[in-house]
Amino acid sequence: MSIVPVSKKEQVIFGVMMCTGMVLVMMTFNLWQTGMIHQMSVMQMLLQFVIALIIAFVVESFIVGPVARKIAFSLPFAKSSKIKGIITMSLLMVIGMVLIMSLFGIVTAYFTDQFNGISVLGLYLHTIVRNFSLALPLQLIVLGPLVRYMFSRMFKNETTAASV
Repeated sequence: MSIVPVSKKEQVIFGVMMCTGMVLVMMTFNLWQTGMIHQMSVMQMLLQFVIALIIAFVVESFIVGPVARKIAFSLPFAKSSKIKGIITMSLLMVIGMVLIMSLFGIVTAYFTDQFNGISVLGLYLHTIVRNFSLALPLQLIVLGPLVRYMFSRMFKNETTAASV
């Protein structure tokens, strides 16, 4: 039974599962933090969720994921055990995704005229710190284990059949 994706199909499914959970929680958190959760309609939030999910999946699949894998697998301690590899990979993914998706949030804030004279760089740095403080524990303690558990249950029969 595998808790990490092996094939491209598994990587896509795992990525969609992880991105869906992270985008849902992080978007809700950021809308609540900025006071926008009460100012947006359900349709506006749904549209923003879909756009953020697509962007997050593309960024994770083609930018952050490959770079994180390359860095993680070049570190000797990340290869010494599966759990060290998963934690290293999760940490690198969170760092990369927070940096890029916080930028997405800043661009979204700009287009909805939320700056109100605030420094763009200051707002970006504040957003990074705020997002990282939620994303890392969310990834390591809640969503990472939950998605890996669900993923291992989904691919239990395929992995068992492949190893026989």
